[in-house]
Amino acid sequence: MNTAASHRKRIFEIIQIGNRNDLPSRLFDYIIVICIILNISVLFMETFDVFAPYYQILEIIEAVTIGIFIIEYALRLWTADFLYPGKTRIKAALRFVSSFYGVIDLLTILPFFFLSGFIALRILRVVRIFRLFKINATYDSFHVISTVFIKKKNQIASSVFIIILLMLVSSLCIYSAEHDAQPEAYRDAFSGIWWSLSTIFTVGYGDIYPITTLGRAMTVLITFLGVGAVAIPTGIISAGFVEEYTEIARVKRNSDFSTSVFCEAVRPGSDLAGKQVSDFDAETDSHIVAINRAGEVLIPNSATRILENDILICQRNS
Repeated sequence: MNTAASHRKRIFEIIQIGNRNDLPSRLFDYIIVICIILNISVLFMETFDVFAPYYQILEIIEAVTIGIFIIEYALRLWTADFLYPGKTRIKAALRFVSSFYGVIDLLTILPFFFLSGFIALRILRVVRIFRLFKINATYDSFHVISTVFIKKKNQIASSVFIIILLMLVSSLCIYSAEHDAQPEAYRDAFSGIWWSLSTIFTVGYGDIYPITTLGRAMTVLITFLGVGAVAIPTGIISAGFVEEYTEIARVKRNSDFSTSVFCEAVRPGSDLAGKQVSDFDAETDSHIVAINRAGEVLIPNSATRILENDILICQRNS
């Protein structure tokens, strides 16, 4: 690897990997977090008249933090080929631009220059704090949440469909019961959507409410049905959490490993460093069930990146 490439790789390690033992990398993370907090604080402070005398200072802070974000974004584009090994530099850069965090980064920069009406998009940069502290890189709470939603998507979709159906039916029923008594409030079958939504979710804003005996009786019934309907997806998600954490505990408990399980150390300079778990699984006849990283056992997902000095706990495919 030539000098220029080694410099680019070092920059990639500082801005992307966030190794706890790498002081420049940790300092970079903290600087970006401070910039994010300052940038969002300025966004809110500019809406208060009491800070009017300080608007010029706030604008300077805003410009400086945006400048740092632009430099960071440019460096990520410049080193994207290390993030996506096997791709050319141009393809890797395009892959980063279209990635979730690439889009988030871009949307938080553009409003400063072109999309002033979308300045609230800058609040999306808070999501970056999750990445900087690698909240989503390991099998932690945020990853569990996304995994549960993916695994239970069919059940959740069914429960949401039931809620929507109940909302439409209740809207039609309240229209039939209240239209004659309140023609302005319940003009048509869909005018009760707002009422049915607030009733099903037991919010009850009170801006639209039934006055007939039949309408009130329907409201009582729909409120009870709404409690049950909302509890369905809650129960599904809760059960998913229990299953997921049970699986995590099972993997960590079975660390005595059978003959089909083996360990592989990722030494400095190894070709495995920087690859995603999905790449490893696709290239070998085994899959990674856990990673020992600095003494901590992590349960990875397919997008988790393998780092140097990781100990991969793998299971051979049967």
